[in-house]
Amino acid sequence: MNSAGIIFSAMLILLVLIDGFEAMILPRRVGRKFRFTLLLYRTLWPLWRTIASRIHKPKRRHTFLSIFGPFSLLLLFALWAVMLILGFGLLNMFVGTKLQTPNGVTADLFTYLYLSGVTFFTLGFGDIVPLNHLGRVVVVTESGIGFGFLAVVVGYMPVLYQAFSKREVSISLLDARAGSPPSAAEVLMRFARAGAMHRLDDFLVEWERWSAELLESTISFPVLAYYRSQHDNQSWLGALTAVLDTCAVAISAEDGSTNYQARVTFAMARHAIVDICLILAAPPVVADDDRLSDGTCTRLMESLAKAGVKIHPETGMATLKKLRALYEPFLNSLAKRLLVTLPPIAHAGAMTDNWQSSAWTKKATGFDKLTGENDHFD
Repeated sequence: MNSAGIIFSAMLILLVLIDGFEAMILPRRVGRKFRFTLLLYRTLWPLWRTIASRIHKPKRRHTFLSIFGPFSLLLLFALWAVMLILGFGLLNMFVGTKLQTPNGVTADLFTYLYLSGVTFFTLGFGDIVPLNHLGRVVVVTESGIGFGFLAVVVGYMPVLYQAFSKREVSISLLDARAGSPPSAAEVLMRFARAGAMHRLDDFLVEWERWSAELLESTISFPVLAYYRSQHDNQSWLGALTAVLDTCAVAISAEDGSTNYQARVTFAMARHAIVDICLILAAPPVVADDDRLSDGTCTRLMESLAKAGVKIHPETGMATLKKLRALYEPFLNSLAKRLLVTLPPIAHAGAMTDNWQSSAWTKKATGFDKLTGENDHFD
C-alpha cells in the first residue's frame, strides 16, 4: 500500500463529490476558493469571450456566445466523470488491488483506469475482476457513485431547462410592453398613451417576482447566467436593466401613485443584480459612457410629460441620478463580463418590436394604434 497515494486519491474523489453536490444540489452560493467548477469557468469563459470579441458579425457572435452555456455544462459533467474515474483507478492501484486479467497480463495504471471506467459507467464487461476484499469494496463503492452521478445528471437537466424556460417566457412578454430592446421610456409611454398608468403597479409586481425568481434560479444554477435568449436584442440582463430603469424613473416622477410598488420592485431587482455579481465574481464598474446624456434626458422628460409622466427638472432628475448610481455599476460589470449590450433608458428614434418583424417581412403594418408607432420617443 502507498499511504500518500491513497490519501491523494481519496481527496480527489471527495473534492469532486463535494463540487458536484454544491453545483447541482446545494441551493445557495458557495464561497470556497478551490472548486473544479470555478476553475473550469474561470479558465474557459475568458478564452471563449476573447474569441467572441474577434467575431465582427453580431449574429455570428451571438450564436457563438449562446453555445457556451450548454457546452460548458456538458464539459463540466465530463470533467467530473474523468476525475472520479482517475481517482478510483489510482485508489485501486495504491491499495494494491489484485486483479484477474485476461491471459494473466500484469496490471498497470491503464488497467486500473480501465477497470475504474467500466465500473463507473456500470458496463460490467467482467474481463478484469478484483480478487481481494478491499478491491471489491472500492469497485462496488465506485459503481454506486457512478450510478448515482448519472441519475443526478439526468435529473438535473430538466430542472435547469425548466428554470431557463420560465425566465425566458417573461422576457418574451416584455417585448410588446417595452420594445426591442426594452427601455424604461417605452414602458412608461406605452402605459400612459393607453391610459393604463393605473396598471403599472400590476406590471411592476410581476417583475418584482421575476427578479426574485431570477436571483433564486441563478444562485441554484449559476450556469444559467451564460444561457442566452433566442433574440439578439433580448437578454435577462437587458430585461433586468429595463425594470430597474423603469422603477427609477417612476420613483423620480412627480406623481407618486406608483411610488411604493416601484420602490419595492427596485429593491428586489437591485438585490438580484448585486448578488448575481457576487456569484460571477464581477465587481461593480463605472462606465465611461452615460446611458442618459443631457440632450437625451431633456427629450425624455418632454416625451414623458406629453404622455402624462412628469419629472421635476431638478429634484426629480437628482433622484433619478442617485438611483442610477445604485445599480448601473453592477449592470456595467455584468455586461462587460457576459458581452451583453445594455439597453438604453430611452431609444433615440423609432423602433420595431420583435413581434412586428419576421424572416419574410421587415415589419408588420396596420398596428399603429396598438404600438403607438407614430409617437415614439425621439
